[in-house]
Amino acid sequence: MTSDPNTPTTRRRLSLSAVRDSCIVAALVVLGLYAGATFLIPLTLALLVNVLIIALSDRVIALTRSPVWLANLAGVTVVLAGLFTIMYILGSQATQFARGITTYEAQFDSAINRIAGLVGSDVTTFIRDNLVSIDMSYLARLLLGSATSLLNQFFLISLYVSFLMVERLAFRKKIQLAAGSPETGKELSAMLDAISFSLQRYVGVKTLISLITAGISYSIFRMLGLEYAETWAVLTFALNFIPSIGSIIAVVFPAMIALVQFETIGPFLVVVLGCGTIQFLIGNFLDPAMLGRSLNMSTFLVILALTFWTTVWGLIGAFLSVPLTVCILIVFSHIPALRPVAILMSLDGRLGDDPK
Repeated sequence: MTSDPNTPTTRRRLSLSAVRDSCIVAALVVLGLYAGATFLIPLTLALLVNVLIIALSDRVIALTRSPVWLANLAGVTVVLAGLFTIMYILGSQATQFARGITTYEAQFDSAINRIAGLVGSDVTTFIRDNLVSIDMSYLARLLLGSATSLLNQFFLISLYVSFLMVERLAFRKKIQLAAGSPETGKELSAMLDAISFSLQRYVGVKTLISLITAGISYSIFRMLGLEYAETWAVLTFALNFIPSIGSIIAVVFPAMIALVQFETIGPFLVVVLGCGTIQFLIGNFLDPAMLGRSLNMSTFLVILALTFWTTVWGLIGAFLSVPLTVCILIVFSHIPALRPVAILMSLDGRLGDDPK
């Protein structure tokens, strides 16, 4: 005897089963992400680099009417050369800083006394109790160790990118063949187009904004004669990809070095006020103006995603938190059963395919 699927009891059992299965799948996905980080992180970085190359090559075609192969070659050359330069600086000069950080730690306590008369004894005591106790060598190893690891994986990422570029056109055809029906193929193509557009816009605009921020900050560092200016500029560029806290960290590190390197408080204030003002203006005006509502993610979701991906993939997860969450939101928006979740993840409840 079979039970009636329309009865309240049966519906309740089906709902509980769906919740149970969803929790099991979610747990397995998180476990897979954590266990497969060694393989998945270079692959994810290669996909984002590929997106940036495509965005750059499309821009070259639009501006110069160059052949596709030439635009792709220019995009690959520029992006990979820039990526190698960033990794090389972080892997070489920044390693020297990590080795000499104990020297700065020893000088930091005496440097605090220089600002005692400026900010008052209460603030000085707070800084002494909270910042001096921070293990700066651990923070430096955490930041720079990830950069060195990326330098070691640069060639693997480059290999992935090369094959992704070769199969760029063929992949579209394979998606249509694998879909089985024209309707499914059209839906998959629409989802991939939405993901590609959002990622190209985010990665491209964020790269440009980070370059502007790093360039202005580097000018300030060089003007002051700050040690390891190139490292701080590269870290400023990279940390701007971390939402909310990245721009703060990008100011704190060079400011603390300025505090212990110079005998006066002036350079410290220039870094804090100058770089801090730049970060504030770009982060609150230029960044929203250029990105607009193309991402349309809840602010709480951005912080939640930052926490989740940092927990699963460490520092690299913090850099990738926004792009990965954008992909998840778009995929959910194209699956009817998960569309309500996508609406909750969005900023204003409207998705990309909704009417304005």
